[in-house]
Amino acid sequence: MPDLDALDHHPDVARIRSRRLTGKVATLVVDATGLDDGEKEKLELSLKEAALAVPGIEEARIALTATKRGRTVVAVGSGKGGVGKSTLAANLAVALARLGQKVGLIDADIYGPSQPRLFGATQRAEAKDKQLIPVEAYGVKLLSVGQLVAEGTALAWRGPMASGALNQLIDADWGDAELIVVDLPPGTGDVQLSLIQKARPAAAVIVSTPQDLSLIDAARAIDLFEKTHVPIAGVIENMAGYDCPHCGQPSDPFGHGGAEAEAKRLGVAFLGRLPLSASLREASDAGNPPAAGEGPAAAAFADLARKLLVQLETIRG
Repeated sequence: MPDLDALDHHPDVARIRSRRLTGKVATLVVDATGLDDGEKEKLELSLKEAALAVPGIEEARIALTATKRGRTVVAVGSGKGGVGKSTLAANLAVALARLGQKVGLIDADIYGPSQPRLFGATQRAEAKDKQLIPVEAYGVKLLSVGQLVAEGTALAWRGPMASGALNQLIDADWGDAELIVVDLPPGTGDVQLSLIQKARPAAAVIVSTPQDLSLIDAARAIDLFEKTHVPIAGVIENMAGYDCPHCGQPSDPFGHGGAEAEAKRLGVAFLGRLPLSASLREASDAGNPPAAGEGPAAAAFADLARKLLVQLETIRG
């Protein structure tokens, strides 16, 4: 009997709404929302080839559908700083764009904006009719307070001013962007609450290292989103070990598996883990998101992006 579960590894699996087998004929209903004619044709051909590659399938029928949808906002948060949240948010946005999503990224870390550096996007954001225009880099539309003030400037803003700045970023001209990733500051303060009130995120992703101290704060971040009725799309464990460059042996300076265990305890999805990586740090400092290239790091971020899309579909029902 043919098994269509093999399609779970297709890069556009999140667009598959239903799959049906009738004898040796596979029928897929696929969401083509937001795609132009050329992209729809490529999607249909790719899925047809994937279905026909399944042993036992002799015919594949693809039905494309499209629905009008508002923007989906996904918050990327952490309970504490120093867990690699901004780097992860940047590369997740790039990976989502490479999977065919029309993506925007808001750098809501008002007091410590780092996305312009991570994207190598040093140009200032412009405004038209009092509305900010995002800067585009690596297929992602980006807005950050870091594009509005000189680098290194200390922003001594009280809560209302920070919340006002966030509102400007949210209300920008995002054009055809369908998925907005928001890189939140660490903690559970004014900016988080303003985002929840203003943009009503469809889901939140929580980033944590495996160590106990980080997990305690990650649990607080999860609690905030759950209390404000924002579904948790999943937890990502960052800095989960590395291979020693001198002896080649694996090492776990922050522990291993703690975030996965905490996710299981709290009853939320675990999206995956990323190791400590010197090459990832060097590329990020140089403004070259590894997710935009090839190799193990790009593959890891692509896997996280695919899992996130599946979770979003589950949340939407």
